[in-house]
Amino acid sequence: MKPLRFRGSALDDLRTFSTVARREVGYQLDKVQKGLEPTDWKPMPTIGKGVQEIRVRDETGAFRVIYVAKFSDAIHVLHCFQKKTQRTSKADLDLAAKRYGDLLKELNR
Repeated sequence: MKPLRFRGSALDDLRTFSTVARREVGYQLDKVQKGLEPTDWKPMPTIGKGVQEIRVRDETGAFRVIYVAKFSDAIHVLHCFQKKTQRTSKADLDLAAKRYGDLLKELNR
């Protein structure tokens, strides 16, 4: 099973989710670690090749976890956030893209 590696503040951000959302995200990431697909996800090619987003909802709102699992060393969680609007904010997309770019630089050393 691949380990999870959280980039930047992603783990701290995940810890701010509601208990229900945190548990669901944990369950979905466990599925990814086992090589399975999350229940509700979509590809995020604008951030980078192989990047995906887990979508979770509860009574307090919508939550997102952006990650990449294509590398052999680990599943890299790039960004965790609660959605405030229908459209994902440019700031959230830019942060995930920056963390993905930094990850690629580290892996290519």
